[in-house]
Amino acid sequence: MDPVTPRSTHVRIPWSRRELLSRAAHGFGALAWSVLCGERSSARSVSAFGLARGPNTDLPEDAALGALHHAPRAERVIFLYMDGGPSQVDTFDPKPRLRAEHGQPIGMRIPKTQFDDVGAVLGSPWEFRPGGASGIEVSDLFPHVRKQVDRLCVVRSMVSKFPEHTAANYFLHTGHNPAGRPSMGAWTTYGLGSLAKDLPGFVVLDGGLVPPGGVECFGSGFLSPRHQGSLFRADLGVPNTAPAVPAAREAARRTLTGQLEAARGASADQQLEAALHNAELAFAMQAAVPGLVDLTGESEATRRLYGLDAEYEPTRLYGQQCLLARRLVERGVRFVELTCRSLGRDRWDQHKGLKEGHGDNARAVDQPIAGLLEDLATRGLLESTLVVFAGEFGRTPMSQGEGGRDHNPHGFSIWLAGGGVRGGHVHGATDDYGYFAVEDKVTVHDLHATMLHLLGVDHTRLTVPFSGRDMRLTDVHGEVVRGVLA
Repeated sequence: MDPVTPRSTHVRIPWSRRELLSRAAHGFGALAWSVLCGERSSARSVSAFGLARGPNTDLPEDAALGALHHAPRAERVIFLYMDGGPSQVDTFDPKPRLRAEHGQPIGMRIPKTQFDDVGAVLGSPWEFRPGGASGIEVSDLFPHVRKQVDRLCVVRSMVSKFPEHTAANYFLHTGHNPAGRPSMGAWTTYGLGSLAKDLPGFVVLDGGLVPPGGVECFGSGFLSPRHQGSLFRADLGVPNTAPAVPAAREAARRTLTGQLEAARGASADQQLEAALHNAELAFAMQAAVPGLVDLTGESEATRRLYGLDAEYEPTRLYGQQCLLARRLVERGVRFVELTCRSLGRDRWDQHKGLKEGHGDNARAVDQPIAGLLEDLATRGLLESTLVVFAGEFGRTPMSQGEGGRDHNPHGFSIWLAGGGVRGGHVHGATDDYGYFAVEDKVTVHDLHATMLHLLGVDHTRLTVPFSGRDMRLTDVHGEVVRGVLA
């Protein structure tokens, strides 16, 4: 092979074929490295694929999308996560047949249950009563939420793929059952950025029970670590941050980090960028959080609305979480998730003692959730805030153990409110026993697609190149559930 002669000079450089390929290989490696480097590179990749252009309002600088895909109905999300799987036939899906056949063998073929402990039909211990102008029936577990039912779109045909808590939690939060994928909160902040400069875009209010699967449920996966959920502790929203650092010391540390980043030049990776961003954010939070969690400025009427004066302590504590969620979205936080309180029993996961367990859990969350909906509406925030109430699956119509119910991913209930949702509406249905969704099934991917749609994002176009293909929250699945839209 003739030696290569650059056009710009007459000097001959005697490169062999092997040397040429060796030198060029570094350039090919840089192409792959650019995809892995930094959130700004990811944002550019999105633009390069034609995904960042939309017809509507521009987003914050840290958003991967340059503009929304369509007009949004919501700007933010509050996710009320009911850890353990509430029973649909005891909450939002009345089934008179269970009462009629209580104590009898179930009259249908059933799949193998999680623990394969199948008892007789178990009628609900709670009465269902109509609420609001819509007349949607809600059980006596939720008397306060029932008064808000005209604001709810109750989905009675939700389905999942997994009957086990950890896999089902990962699936609900990330759209995949293995750990390591970005949470829906991380996808939201990645695509839309944060409206808050001194608070994280994705906040998890830890009520004391991090769900099975752990903090991976709130992780950022292959997105920048800056998008992972920031866990605020149960004691009134105190974030899990390091002790306060003197301003001079913090400024010196940030200067040094910036110098190190600059020294790396174009090869600065997203881990370092995220570390710098998160350190700066933590410093800003030292000033912002004390005022955020100080509820003394709230009126007595507001405090009563959320149940902060309730006799039952878990009601007061969950009420603080709900009130803090409202204060967070007021300050521009994009995605707020609330986990359940620790009540000395196993979450909503009542394999025995259904009446006591579901009763205690509902008593803790009913008034605070109703107060949150009312307060958001009064302040004009509900129409731009999507509120989602969901567990990872439902429960069987048969008994298990001593008056309990097993896991059921085949048909269960969730609800949505605000943010462009059709209030006072029931979507889908289960069979007469409340076991299988039989009308207008809604998958987890459909739920995620609908949530993003309400935020102004086409779920098929919010992607990140990773591991050889474009990844998205809904994988290659999901359809927007038009029936729940206002």
